[in-house]
This record gives sequence, structure tokens and C-alpha cells, in this order.
Amino acid sequence: MSQTIRFFLNGQAQEVSVRPDMTVLDWLRSAPRLTGTKEGCAEGDCGACSVLIGDPWFDEAHHEGGSVHYHAANSCILAMGQIDGRALVTVEGLKGEQLHPVQEAMAENGSSQCGFCTPGIVISLAGLVANNAEANDNDIHDALAGNLCRCTGYRPIVEAARKVIGTGGATISGPQVAAFETIEPHATISATGSTFHQPALLNVLLQLRKEKPEAILLGGGTDLGVALADYHADWAEVISLAHVSELRAIRETDNHLSFGAAVTWEEVLDRIAGLYPSFATLIRRFGSTQIRSMGTIGGNIGTASPIGDGPPALIALGAEVELASLSGHRFLPLEDFFLDYRKTELRPDEVIASVSIPKPREGQEFRVYKISKRYDQDISTVCAAFSIVREEGQVRSARIAFGGMAATPQRAGQAEQTLVGSGFDRKAIDACSAAIAAQFKPLTDWRGSADYRLTVAANLAERFWRDVAGEVVEVMAL
Repeated sequence: MSQTIRFFLNGQAQEVSVRPDMTVLDWLRSAPRLTGTKEGCAEGDCGACSVLIGDPWFDEAHHEGGSVHYHAANSCILAMGQIDGRALVTVEGLKGEQLHPVQEAMAENGSSQCGFCTPGIVISLAGLVANNAEANDNDIHDALAGNLCRCTGYRPIVEAARKVIGTGGATISGPQVAAFETIEPHATISATGSTFHQPALLNVLLQLRKEKPEAILLGGGTDLGVALADYHADWAEVISLAHVSELRAIRETDNHLSFGAAVTWEEVLDRIAGLYPSFATLIRRFGSTQIRSMGTIGGNIGTASPIGDGPPALIALGAEVELASLSGHRFLPLEDFFLDYRKTELRPDEVIASVSIPKPREGQEFRVYKISKRYDQDISTVCAAFSIVREEGQVRSARIAFGGMAATPQRAGQAEQTLVGSGFDRKAIDACSAAIAAQFKPLTDWRGSADYRLTVAANLAERFWRDVAGEVVEVMAL
């Protein structure tokens, strides 16, 4: 057991003794006084606290070569224990003898006014240009989706990014892969009443889970980290899943894709985009680059939120979840995992090990729609996913799932029955819409009334029908 957290900060090896549940933002602004990283929302939404995290193991698993891969992350919801064995780069660390190309372009282009948001924007764009030398405008906007600017507006910021892309020399300077051997993650870090476990193997994780059923299971922390930062909730004992090799695996067969529970949404996006484009659009919307690089598919399921965006899409695709304990592994359809509001099938000695989805079948049509007050990075009012398989003009199977319509993500079984055997025509869609309205009894809250939710959910069946027919459907936040 160690009392220190080891990592690289702006290229320099660090060994610090602080509570592992202290946020990275609080530490940066206190001990090293790196105040370029700002606190804005303390919820991972505004991007003012953005930093770059470097992972050599990420590069080896998903990219050729041996270079360190850097990605933007929100330091306000990132615990110090989570950077053990990693590299951390702040806006101060981008500048060497000269300004980083993104910093120089932002200054030359007048891309900043009050400057409060600027460090986070610079960090996000530096991460983009380091990883994508051929980024286009869509990539730029995606990289900036998690950074709010209330003064300048995004046009001069986007123009600055365009100047840098493709010019070369915009890499992130820092330690080489071999250097990370000197700061390998500790198995356990404990300081000032907070203990952070970091198992590297599934059997070690399962033993810890059995011995410490009350410990927090931490994936990426994009949900739990909000309470840590915003409500100052302490973590007495944490079991991190980030380094468990079996939970970091992505496996592919001829018919299925399987994601370990600790696979991030950014990695899920890379694999999903070519199979289910509509799902990829949803992933980009419900999480910024900073959130997708931290948040995990297992965490999104394990929180059991009725408005989580991942489960409706996964349920409609027929996803299966694997639960593991020292007693063995069990598999069940994802829709059976959710029992009631924030209650699941997960036993005190179990963890979510993986989630698998089938690849597209011939004749399959899949769409997922998110209705929210804001298009990007907003909580759903209603999320609806539709999947049908047609043969010779008839619907042979149908799966429909909703989020935001009940205490759990839920299938619309009655609506599915109206489509099976139909010609997917106006009569079938009207029956489907009526069945949706009859099955659900959503609540009223500040995101939308029950009547609004029912109307929207029923209308989305027609949207799916028109979308499959090739009609242009305007994408907008409602």
C-alpha cells in the first residue's frame, strides 16, 4: 500500500501524498498553483477545467506504434487517484520555448475576450490537432462541444483551429512510453482516510468486490465525480476499474461486438460508427470529447439512470450484459438488468464485466433519437431507439426502447407487436404510436410534462417510419 500518487505533470515526474479522492482541479489550483485551469460549473459541462491526460496503454491497445496518446478530460470531476501512473498536461505545459501552435493561432486571430474559457479551449484543440492532422470542421466542432465560450463566439476560435490543422508541429511534448515504467500505477493508494484500489486483473477485482461490497466501483467517474466536486462527497474506499485488463478489452466476432465494462465511450464510438451511424450520432451528443474519453459503457449502465442515453439504444439492439463474481459469470438481456429506479440485478459481490451487441442483420433498420432542450451535452427529456428487421416487405422482428419514460430504461413491448407482421405502413405506425402512448406513464418534471413526453414518444414512431423511407428529417433540439 502506498501513500503517494505518481504521475507526470507537464513532462516532470511527480510523487504527491494527498487524498486520492481529491479532485485534480483542486490540487492543480492549490499545491502547484497552476491556475490556468479554471473552475466553472464543477460538473464536467463547461470545459474551463480541461486538461490533457496521457496514456501509453491506450495507444498500445488501439493505435499502431508506441507513442503516448493524449485526450482532453474534465479535471473538476477527475480524482487524483485516477491519474496515478499517467501523464497530465495543463495549459501551462503546452508552452515550451515558444507558444504551442494553437495558443499562437488563438492570439493572432483574436479568439479570446475575457479569457476565462480560453485555457480549456486551447487544451481541447491541442488534443484534437495532436490526434487528427486531417481534422475537418465537424471534428473541430465536436472537439469544442464540451467547451463553453460566452464572449467571443465560436467563429474566430474555429478559424484559429483551421490555421493549425495540417501544419505539423502541433504534437504534445512529454514523456516517452518507456518512462511510464517508472510510475506504474499502485495497487492501492491510501491517504488521510481515503483508500483507492487499482486492480489490474479481473480475479483480483472480484476478490476486492467480495471483501469490500460497500466500496465505490469507479469506472470513468463522469457521474460519481459530479457529487465529488459539486457536493463535496468524500470517497472513503474506491475500487477503480480503469486498469483491469479484461474490462478494457474489445472483442469482435463475425456476429457480435463485445465491450469490456471499462471501455470508454470514445472507444465505443470508434467501433460503432461504421455499424450503427445513428448510435454514433447519439454518443457524440450525450458526451463531449472530455466526457467520452473518461466515461465508460459499464458505468453508464451501472448507474441505472432512467435518463441514461446508452441503455435505450443498447436494449433496442438486443444487448446482453455479463455479470461476474468469484462464483462465476452470468449473462442476461440488458432490459432485465434494470429492476426499478436506480435498482439493478447486480449483486453485492458482482461487477459488470462486459456488454455485447449483435452486428447489423440483413434488412435491419436502426435509429435512435434524443429529445433535449439543448442539442449537445444535455440530459434527455425522451430518448427513443427503434430496430426492425424486414423480409420481403414485412416486419419480421421489432425492438423499441425508451429512456425518460419510466423509472428504468424500458422496452415498448405492445408497440413492437403492432409492427411485427405488418408492411411497415401508415396503419402500422398509427397503431405503434397509440400503443406507446397507452403503455407508458411518465412523470412531469422541469424537462417536460408527462403529456409532452407521451406526445413526443408517440411522434418518434412516425419519425422513424419517415426516416427509414428516406424522407429528410431535420435534426434539432426540442
